[in-house]
Amino acid sequence: MKILKFSSVASILLLLLNLSLSWGAPDPVYETFLQCFTKQTNSTDDKLSSIVYNQESKSFSSVLRAYIRNARFNSSSTPKPTVIITPLEESHVQAAVICAKQVNFQLKIRSGGHDYEGLSYKSENPFFILDMFNIRNVDIDMEEETAWVGAGATLGEVYYKISEKSNVHGFPAGVCPTVGVGGHFSGAGYGTMLRKFGLSTDNVVDAKIVDVQGRILDRKGMGEDLFWAIRGGGGASFGVVLSYKLKLVSVPQTVTVFKVERLVEENATEIAYKWQFVAPATDNNLFMRMLLQPTTKNKKTTAKITVIALYLGLKDNLMSLLDKEFPELGLKKEGCMEMRWVDSVLWWSSFDLNTTKPDALLDRKVDWADFVKRKSDYVQQPIPKFSLNLIWKTMTELGKVGLVFNPYGGRMSEIPATETPFPHRDGNLFKVQYSITWEKPDPELEKNYTSQVSDLYSFMTPFVSKNPRGAYLNYRDLDIGMNHNGKDSYEEGKVYGAKYFNGNFDRLVKVKTMVDPENFFRTEQSIPVLPK
Repeated sequence: MKILKFSSVASILLLLLNLSLSWGAPDPVYETFLQCFTKQTNSTDDKLSSIVYNQESKSFSSVLRAYIRNARFNSSSTPKPTVIITPLEESHVQAAVICAKQVNFQLKIRSGGHDYEGLSYKSENPFFILDMFNIRNVDIDMEEETAWVGAGATLGEVYYKISEKSNVHGFPAGVCPTVGVGGHFSGAGYGTMLRKFGLSTDNVVDAKIVDVQGRILDRKGMGEDLFWAIRGGGGASFGVVLSYKLKLVSVPQTVTVFKVERLVEENATEIAYKWQFVAPATDNNLFMRMLLQPTTKNKKTTAKITVIALYLGLKDNLMSLLDKEFPELGLKKEGCMEMRWVDSVLWWSSFDLNTTKPDALLDRKVDWADFVKRKSDYVQQPIPKFSLNLIWKTMTELGKVGLVFNPYGGRMSEIPATETPFPHRDGNLFKVQYSITWEKPDPELEKNYTSQVSDLYSFMTPFVSKNPRGAYLNYRDLDIGMNHNGKDSYEEGKVYGAKYFNGNFDRLVKVKTMVDPENFFRTEQSIPVLPK
């Protein structure tokens, strides 16, 4: 039996000691943050356990997954935050900002998680998540016809709360009820009433934000430059938006919806061509979304067109309008359905109106996500019939990727491009969304599907806006350039900034430099500061 030398024994003991310390040692960043957060909020340990989660917390994974809306970024290899903060009140948001700054960690702000690139819950750098889902009050003042809405509320909650108070009021925002207010409004979210009332941000009259110093500021306190910036420039570049004050809009007691589908062989090209002239120029009360998609019919690959519409009025008036302007659509009166505005929200969200009541809009569908990839474009000249036929051919050859055309015109053409950071107003006929969705994790499948989107995007180059080729901020797309968190960010920012904001980018940079000169509120494709 050999006897170990003292030096060898000492080395082994030292190794075991280091291992035990590494296994049991608390994370110094987490401990420092927690001490700071406790001091700032005067919170007890019991209360902290429902607000701050580190990777050792039992609920960490479930809290993280709850609002991941793109399953592509819900894998074991996706970078995870060091800490998740789920504030219950405004002072917790202030503390999160102050204490994240103290430990110099990136702070990702999540209100609903519908950002297509997952930028609110992943990063290549060490980061925290500030998840706003508990800041979700919807306080409606019917006398003033306004509503204060917390950034963590969903659109469904906003619509439901409005419907509780009135059948003749609504708000012009998105069609998906689980979208979070904070990102939607700050990125210029739109919906089926944009031709009548503009974007969601065009109907925001006040806001509250926590700035980089941890102060709570309303519109008067923040000033008009910052108020302008957070209505379409992406709030997470400038601070943490706590809530928005909305001006409600008037809707008829009865509205009308319809859906028409046609295969390529059933005159789809004629319909798609004529749609480009009618949809952006018709009565402002009518919104007609058009989808172009590959499909299978009788075991044969083909393509189809779908026109989905909301009309703020009665179906008799709608039929008279479209019989005159769009006979190619072949709309029948029996294909139109009259209903309350809140029921049209349910219909657009694919609920069965025979079995569904408005309270279904309150379902947040926590921990539910598909695999998705999206891109965007703007079209300023009608696409010729010959080119539409080429689009059909390209889509069917690619296999799955589809296009969604959303018409502009109406109120969108009346609001100046500089009124908010969102610049894509007059002169744009419609916005294009490139869309592909799948249900199972498969690296080869993902590579194939994302390539389909890129290939169709490339094919569409001759037909879309140029110099710059525009893009929509709320369809965030990392393919068009990225801000590497401060390194040469201004030069990088001009690449994607020109696409999202056109000439408004320079004003956004000036506001950013003024309110957050050290670029604390940063993320991929955030607004950069001016170089020093």
